[in-house]
Parts: sequence; C-alpha cells; structure tokens
Amino acid sequence: MKWDKIITTEQEYENALKRLSSIFDTNPDSPEGMEAELLVTLIEKYEKEHYPIALPEPITAITEAMEMKGLKDKDLISAIGSKTTVSLVLNRKRALTIDMIRNLHELLGLPVEVLIQPYKLNSSQEMVK
Repeated sequence: MKWDKIITTEQEYENALKRLSSIFDTNPDSPEGMEAELLVTLIEKYEKEHYPIALPEPITAITEAMEMKGLKDKDLISAIGSKTTVSLVLNRKRALTIDMIRNLHELLGLPVEVLIQPYKLNSSQEMVK
C-alpha cells in the first residue's frame, strides 16, 4: 500500500500496523526505513485522535512517581513545604499551589500538564481548579 495520505479508517490503521511490524527493524536510511518512520507518524496521529489516553490525576501521579523513585513522604518536603503540608496535600486536604507544582515538576519529572489538572479534595469534595 502506498502511504500518501493520513490514516482515516480502522482498516487503514490495521494495515499500517502490519506493514510497520514487517519493516520495523530495517535500516533507517533505506526506503523501508523511511517508510517505517512515516508509518510511525501516521499511526501516532491516528491513535492520538481515536485512542486518547487520559492524563493521570495529579495526586495519583505524584504518589506513583514517588513509588517508582523509591521516595517517601518526607522526600517531598523540599518541594511542598513542611511534613504537615505534604501530608495534607497527599491526603487531598490541601490543594497544590503553583510553587508546589513547579517544585514537583523539577523533583519528580512529572509534566506540568498532569499537575495542573483539576482534582477533588477530600475535605470538601469540591474540585480544585
């Protein structure tokens, strides 16, 4: 199949995946390698539009990043503030501030887009915006 347009149907998507699978390990400078690069771009565009992945909720993302890095609550004090504030934030009783978001982005490497999302606080069940 000639790849001269974006992928618009599930059948085209399936065909693109099959073709990419068969040429994936070819030399990047070969015609098949260039075709593979084009297919990756086309497939990513189709998947982004048809199979979007929701961003994780901010506090969940923080706790998962902590777990992956082997960090404890006390390790967030430099990013969030006192031990009490860390506890309040992780227990959803206090909202993240802009400074906390910046610091957590630096410390944990989490995208700012994840950290700025609205989420519910436990104390009021209101959405933090």
